[in-house]
Amino acid sequence: MDWFVINMLNGISYGMVLFLIASGMSIILGAMGVANLAHGVIYMFGAYIGWTVAVKWNASFLLAFLAGGFSAGLVGLVIERGLLRHLYKQLNEQVLLTFGFVYIMGNLCLWIWGGLPKMPFTAKFMDGSFEIMGRVYPKARVSVILISLILAIVLWWLQDRTRMGAIVRAGMDDKETAMGLGINLQRAFAIIFFIGSFIAGAAGVIGAQLLGVHTELGFDVLLLALIVVIVGGVGSVQGALLGGVLIGVIDAFGRAVVPQLAMFTMYFTMIVVLIIRPQGLLGRKI
Repeated sequence: MDWFVINMLNGISYGMVLFLIASGMSIILGAMGVANLAHGVIYMFGAYIGWTVAVKWNASFLLAFLAGGFSAGLVGLVIERGLLRHLYKQLNEQVLLTFGFVYIMGNLCLWIWGGLPKMPFTAKFMDGSFEIMGRVYPKARVSVILISLILAIVLWWLQDRTRMGAIVRAGMDDKETAMGLGINLQRAFAIIFFIGSFIAGAAGVIGAQLLGVHTELGFDVLLLALIVVIVGGVGSVQGALLGGVLIGVIDAFGRAVVPQLAMFTMYFTMIVVLIIRPQGLLGRKI
């Protein structure tokens, strides 16, 4: 029983990080139809900024969280306002442009912070461990679950209970009618892109507890985000949460039961979901 509980907690904590990684990408893709392949390096940039604030400047974890999120949000805003707003409904051009930013941002991070992985950093309340069913379990993983749940509730509230969320849903359903009603979708899209990138950067700070901070994060995180978005569905916070937790739990038990095939379990899950429900578990067609 303790084996099951520990692996379940490992899977949920990993899945919550995957949710944070994928939620911003899912919202951007669903609301704007923009395939932002730079999402992974935006996450990585936020993680490096958070590491700098927490370790180099010896500041609080909360400040590192905010700094990582805002810096990533500004990078995303520059990409959207400077380039992507001219390429709406041009999928091939979006893919090429944002994939180019993967290399630009990756090399920028390599130039600034070097190629060596960075030491872990965490808040004081995340330090240490406690006992679960006779086993020692790190507080950091439980803290990741709780923080991610709070952010999930905030994102759900923003999407389903606010005027901005209503504008986003209207833009997802019918952009032309929304614009005809006088809604400034350009401004709304800029805010959406900033929020999606902020989430990615903040996720980089939180995810550093599990995934670390290194120069390979850009590609690794992009792949994970795409899998979760496909499984959970595009444009849905609830879908990203369900997809992230599902992939995380399956990955954790896969590593525990069949470690030789662990790397294939999430891909197998994605294939099954695509066959049964191509738009994802809780997604909508775009």
